[in-house]
Order: sequence, then structure tokens, then C-alpha cells
Amino acid sequence: MKKKVLAVLLGGCMVAGLVAGCGSKDDGKATDGGDSGEGGGYHFEVVVKSFQSTYWQAAITGVDEKAEELGVTVNKTGPNAESDIADQVQMLNNAINQNPDGIALAANSQDAVLEALQTALDKEIPVVCFDTGVPDAPEGSVIATIATDNEAAGAVAAENMYEVIKDTIANATEQVRIGEVNQDATSANISGRGMGFINKMKELIEADGKTVAVVGNQYYVDQVENNGDEASADVIIEVAVPAQTTVELSSTEASNIMTKKDTIAIFGSNQVTAEGVLTANQNLSVLAATPEEGVVGVGFDAGATLKAAVADGTLIGAVTQAPVDQGSLAIQALYDYCEGNEVKDIATDSYWYDAENMEEDDIAPNLYD
Repeated sequence: MKKKVLAVLLGGCMVAGLVAGCGSKDDGKATDGGDSGEGGGYHFEVVVKSFQSTYWQAAITGVDEKAEELGVTVNKTGPNAESDIADQVQMLNNAINQNPDGIALAANSQDAVLEALQTALDKEIPVVCFDTGVPDAPEGSVIATIATDNEAAGAVAAENMYEVIKDTIANATEQVRIGEVNQDATSANISGRGMGFINKMKELIEADGKTVAVVGNQYYVDQVENNGDEASADVIIEVAVPAQTTVELSSTEASNIMTKKDTIAIFGSNQVTAEGVLTANQNLSVLAATPEEGVVGVGFDAGATLKAAVADGTLIGAVTQAPVDQGSLAIQALYDYCEGNEVKDIATDSYWYDAENMEEDDIAPNLYD
């Protein structure tokens, strides 16, 4: 099984060369970052996706640790839920109005923040995206993106799931179903992760001579190339997106899939949706280690609930990212830019973990609570 994914970031997030440094705006701040004293006296605004999950608490830990190390100040904001897109945009605009030396942004919607990013560019406020990129950001507005290659990470979830279910698919005499619950169809990281899972699973199944049809949420269905016919396909991949990013609504979507008699596996594409799968299972008791015993479950991210489910075998495994690193590296990139140093996109790692390897040295530090 693959344990580690070395991400290679996709387009839309520029690499910045040597820059003049922060404080060049006509706002009373120092004009030369190198002469601003220890730590530069910089202030950064940080806008996360939400404070709902422990993933973002872990990212904030990285932000705070790096800010203390560098002697900079940070202000952290974020909406209650990742589906509160309008609230996050307002928070981003408020951050811009503070005229900070830089902004670290984890965007819930890659489209909704475009106008705000243009405003930041006009005000010469550098923005670092972390966790997810904004592919259509105004040129020059995003100086660097720090994120996992989510398509590759989704593919690793599919590869590890397929190892467990492939014999059942090969021997099936009737149609079987694989479920996927995605938190949304708006953020670049979740849509990339969801499509990475779908495309890799479809590739693996078709390579073994079976046909696949992807159904459900239209955003994801529309991105599938050479989609099969639902009525005649050997395998259905059903994609669901809750109306809001909550465990309860994710649980409802997961339950709708898990109660279907032909379902053999399900994937929750982030911490909230994976916890939704586990919540649904509290009533259904169908998650199992093999398709012969029930529904095979795979999660994404970590947290106490997911870790416990992986450790006791309720989920066969999950893929985790490195949120502490992402928060830390976002502040480092802003600081380096303000100091006139080169900054560039950074790919952070993601890891497959299961009950057998979750205590290993390269896995355990990324399994945040």
C-alpha cells in the first residue's frame, strides 16, 4: 500500500521572484522589511475555512508556532462552517481593510474570493493560499500556494480501497455500488480530491474489464470522461454532497448510500464527511473490513473520531494531510516575501494510514486530534 504522496501543485498559483518586501504600501509601515527590526514588526491576517474541525485547529497551531518563532503578530478568523462562503468572503474583506502586511487564506470557494483578491492586489497586500488554491486568482494576487495535491491524495484513497474490494467486483454477477460523500462542490481541494478518487477508481475498475457509471451530484458527474450507462454498468460510483458542511447532513447523505443493498464501499472526502459516515454507521452497523461482511469505509484527514475508527477497524484506513505544516509554511512564506526573499508554491505531504502503520514515525505526527 502507498503510504505517502509527494504533492505536485497544479496551475493558477504563481511563483514570486525577489520582491521589494512588505510595508511598501502608503500606510505608514516601514518601506524596507529588512530594516524593520527583529521579526520585521509584521502583522498578518489569517482566514481559515472554519473552526469547526480539529483539522483547522491543527493548522492554527502551526500558524501560532511560526508567528512566535518569527516575532510577527497574527489575527485568525474563519466562519462557523465551510459552507458559510459569504461569511468567509466578508471576513476576507475585513482582513484586507486592516491593511496587514500579508494575508494567509484557505478559501472555501475558489470563485467567491476573486473580487477580494483583486482588491488585495490593488492595495499591494500579498496573499498566500494554503490548504487549497485559487486557480483563477487575478494575476499577481497570490504569491504562493501551500497545499496537498488533492487529486493524488484522492487517488491514494481509491487505490487502497480497491485492494480490498477488487475481488468482490471481479466476481459480482450483479451491479455493485461505491459511495463518495464530498463536503462541497466549490473548493478546489475538495473537488480535486473527489475527482481524484473517482478517476482512479474508474481507471482501476476498467483496467480489470468492468464498466463504470458515475451518478449523483451533477458537478462531479459532469467532469467524468467517458461516463458509462447507469442501467448497464457493472459498478456505480454514487457521489453525494450535503447542503451544508455538517456531520449531521453528511451522515444523512452517507446513510442514503449505505442503506442501498448493492453498496460495497464508501469514501468520506474530509474529516466532516468521514465523521458523517461514522455517525450513519451508529444506526446502521454496516461498516466492515471486507465487502462480504458489510460496507468498506475509507476516510480522509484525522481527528480523534477518525483515528479511533481506524484503530478499531471500523474504517479500513484514511488519508491524512499535514495541517500543522501548512499553517506554519503559510506564515513563513508571508514573512519571507516581506523580507524581500523569493517565495514559491510548496507541496506538503499526505499519508495513507491504517491500524498497522498509524504509530509509525512518519505517520503519527500528522494524526492530529
